[in-house]
Amino acid sequence: MRSKLQKLSLVLTGVIAGILISLNFSASADRSVLAPLPVEELRAFTDVFNAIKQGYVEPVEDRTLINHAISGMLSNLDPHSAYLDAEGFRELREGTQGEFGGLGIEVGMEDGFVKVVSPIEDTPAFRAGILAGDLTVKLDDTPVKGMTLSDAVKRMRGKPNTQITLTIMRQGESAPLEFTITREVIRVQSVRSRIIEPGFGYLRVAHFQENTAESVVDHLNRLYTEGPLQGLVLDLRNDPGGLLHGAIGVSAAFLARDTLVVTTDGRAPDARREYRASPEDYLRGRRGDFIRRLPDEAREVPMVVLVNAGSASASEIVAGALQDHGRAIVMGTRTFGKGSVQTILPLNNDAAIKLTTARYYTPSGRSIQATGIEPDILVEETENGSARRMREADLQGYLGNGRGDSRAEPEASPEDDEGQAQSQMPRFEMGGPDDYQLAKAIALLKGEDIGQNND
Repeated sequence: MRSKLQKLSLVLTGVIAGILISLNFSASADRSVLAPLPVEELRAFTDVFNAIKQGYVEPVEDRTLINHAISGMLSNLDPHSAYLDAEGFRELREGTQGEFGGLGIEVGMEDGFVKVVSPIEDTPAFRAGILAGDLTVKLDDTPVKGMTLSDAVKRMRGKPNTQITLTIMRQGESAPLEFTITREVIRVQSVRSRIIEPGFGYLRVAHFQENTAESVVDHLNRLYTEGPLQGLVLDLRNDPGGLLHGAIGVSAAFLARDTLVVTTDGRAPDARREYRASPEDYLRGRRGDFIRRLPDEAREVPMVVLVNAGSASASEIVAGALQDHGRAIVMGTRTFGKGSVQTILPLNNDAAIKLTTARYYTPSGRSIQATGIEPDILVEETENGSARRMREADLQGYLGNGRGDSRAEPEASPEDDEGQAQSQMPRFEMGGPDDYQLAKAIALLKGEDIGQNND
């Protein structure tokens, strides 16, 4: 069944769509070029506006009506275009810095309820046991049915150390579940690393933030202080994306200087661009090229990139670039397929619009949008298969890929061969001792037979 999710990844912690987008920031829209105004349609709009002002059962402020009209105009374009009021715009900027307040879950709307897209690792929601696919039906004593997604998100936000009770419907459970969660200031650790065993390193990127690429360089240097590496695993699973220049910088850590990383294509001339592993594209005006601090061996060490259906946008850019240039073997399951560019256009009232302006293409010209990155070696999340996860092509009104195949088909219904629902799949710590895909990646780097289960 197709998911009816209207918006993906409004993050309760205040990151609006942050987890699944690669953002470009623009100072303002080009107001010097105005499209011709559709007079008849605008007359209909003013007629409706006037009817509401004169006859609606309760008075409504002009600002409220206009904001709702703008929001509807954008949200009906595709799942990622949106109107950000002043508060939402501020929270988006804060989220790219890696620190924000809330519960730590990414959500969308389905059938009038708040659906959990994914809990963020090491957050209150994750520790409480909230799972992807959970439907929130009550917030404290207030039913969610009838709320807008924005209203529900605002109720779930709050000051650190305050509590909220979520009533959850979960597939496979006969009765609702209640979770009382204490809000926290969420500090997302973008990068972490460790030596799995002598000679084999593990590097996880959980989100692409302002300083992610530089942090990757620091972690690689620390790994090499423990001795030469025979193999490296770059873990991009459940990485929802983030800032474009972060993806370019991470790619530049493993590719030769000036290598093509990603291209964009859109209607506006400035939406058609090539981005390369060059300081001009990953430093964004910052001083000091941190890539120069890398050991030379980092560009030659054998690599496996781990991905899954939660790998989206910026993480798909990195995986696609390393795959196309033959720099790494991509292992895991097909990625999310979020290959569109959202440009942030600030408005004069401290608000902004987030507008889809282009699509991403890998160096070989493959579209990421709605198709994702297919791994070189398919390895399920566990020995018993993978949880059914939502992808871009499951979203209502998703954008086609722009290269002939305009629509991708959503995957079949969410049960694996054992009849397990997504919520019943065993949870494991990524990078931990029970990480099945990581074990396969290390075995491959060591030259062992991994018993590929790809078709």
